[in-house]
Amino acid sequence: MVDQRIVNESEVQLLTRARERVLQRIAHAAARVGRAPAGVTVVAVSKTVPAERLVAAVEAGLTILAENRVQEGEAKVPLVPGATWHLVGPLQSNKARRAIETFDFIQSVDSTDLARRLDRLAHEARPGEPVPILLQVNVDDDAAKAGFAIASLEADLDEILELPRLNVRGLMTIGRLVDRAEDARPTFRALRELSEPLCGGRRALGAELSMGMSADFDVAVEEGATMVRVGQALFGERPHDHVGHHDATGGR
Repeated sequence: MVDQRIVNESEVQLLTRARERVLQRIAHAAARVGRAPAGVTVVAVSKTVPAERLVAAVEAGLTILAENRVQEGEAKVPLVPGATWHLVGPLQSNKARRAIETFDFIQSVDSTDLARRLDRLAHEARPGEPVPILLQVNVDDDAAKAGFAIASLEADLDEILELPRLNVRGLMTIGRLVDRAEDARPTFRALRELSEPLCGGRRALGAELSMGMSADFDVAVEEGATMVRVGQALFGERPHDHVGHHDATGGR
């Protein structure tokens, strides 16, 4: 019989080394542009990763986990103590209550209607505790991606910021499907350049920028990312059981 304790310790060691490699990449990217690497948070995208492996991930220091699907998060959250959970995939309005009840942070708020619904539901689901969110922006105007069009965000932002039960921490985007990481740079730069003036006159809008995944987060850090959504570089290759653009649900 295999000693489960030894298996878990081996998994912790593997994930610790993977985390260290990701942090090293962040440090090098930050150094290239004169940033402090401590300003970048690693969000470990754990879709399809079994809960027992995520327990080892938390022990390895990967304490911020993210799921693309509400139902997968519901199954895992009770089994993985010590983690903070983000939703990074698309959120249908009929699952908004379940998302609030399951996740600590919702990164993928992609419409004003969804923001309004989350605000209404938070009154009952999380009384007295504003829901931290990011507003997902489709800066590339890509029909395959979800998110606010830039003009819509600019038009509706003040209304969203007035919703009392939401804490709008900043913006999120999904990079382009490209062969070279460098080719994703325009997307990341566009989100930063959009964020700066929006934050400038609005104290209620946070400055978080969630952008960059396993293949291109170095470039995203160079362009100002404060959160990177990393899956494959931490957990390795996983089954592609979700249909979508570049895993257009938030992280790989």
